[in-house]
Amino acid sequence: MSAPAATPAATPAAPPAAPPAGTVRAVARGRRRRAARRRAVVLTLAVLVAAGFAVTLMAGRTFYPLGDVVRVVLGEQVPGASFTVGELRLPRAVLAVTAGFAFGLGGVTFQTLLRNPLASPDIIGISSGAGAGAAIAIVTLGLGGTRVSAVAIASALAVALLMYSLAFRDGVAGTRLILIGIGTAAFLDSVISYVLSRAAEWELQEALRWLTGSLNGTTWEQAAPTLAAVLVLTPVLLALARDLSALRLGDDTAAALGVRVERTRVAVIVAAVGLIGFATAAAGPVAFVAFLSGPIAARLVGVSGSLLVPAGLVGALLVLAADLTGQFAFGTRYPVGVVTGVLGAPYLIYLIVRTHRAGGSL
Repeated sequence: MSAPAATPAATPAAPPAAPPAGTVRAVARGRRRRAARRRAVVLTLAVLVAAGFAVTLMAGRTFYPLGDVVRVVLGEQVPGASFTVGELRLPRAVLAVTAGFAFGLGGVTFQTLLRNPLASPDIIGISSGAGAGAAIAIVTLGLGGTRVSAVAIASALAVALLMYSLAFRDGVAGTRLILIGIGTAAFLDSVISYVLSRAAEWELQEALRWLTGSLNGTTWEQAAPTLAAVLVLTPVLLALARDLSALRLGDDTAAALGVRVERTRVAVIVAAVGLIGFATAAAGPVAFVAFLSGPIAARLVGVSGSLLVPAGLVGALLVLAADLTGQFAFGTRYPVGVVTGVLGAPYLIYLIVRTHRAGGSL
């Protein structure tokens, strides 16, 4: 009886072939081109924001040259300009930049986190929560000033916590949170309407001015908290930018990449709601800035990479431009929220129609 034939030894698998050198160079060129485009867009937006900031300080019933404005900002006493620029225009310009940046940054954070361009604080109820809290504080509780701001911030955080709790079921699905947010916003808007229907005339005027979104009469008492919130919370979101980008790929993929999904989600929601709450408390729920900033930034820099800083700069530029337009483009001065509402409503309709035609869901 012959011996069984020996089993041949297994051949080791060949290592994967390296990509052609031309492909590697093409990928590297593409990355450099996108990085250069990103730097150019961010620099251009920063220059435009600085220019809008300067124009806001210079223009008004009395025009002050740039040299006088710079002297006032540096602390020198300039007859006439020290009060007009330093006490009236400078807080307004600072609030326009910081509130716009906060709206843009908070809006794009929600849109990235939930992977949906409709997931902005305007749409999913965060701004409505702050507005309802402020309306109740003004009309029912008779509060004013910083106490209204504190109630608005607390209301925005409470609404965000409620929506997160209702949407949580083995994680938070973006579509579920958006639908809950839309329903919550509708309920809160009804609360605002009911409160306003019971308001006295002077309370109604104050509440409507706040709910429209306005920078008129801005003081340092309003501008300083928003500036502080931007300085504190922006680094938090930037530190989480890589994890936030990973969440766009889905929870399972992000977890496989080492992201602590729920911890990251909670952290970015709290930071974004804080930014939206402080901005809304100071300037009111300026319509559609949070909604528009992310898509505009994506068109400018492309969808690769984090959109946080570009969206923040777009938001600041939108508020500055809308405020200047409302002050000087028409015979009557309009609040900034009226101008941004005129810009944002058509885009919202366009986005819904485009999504419907593409066969997608909201």
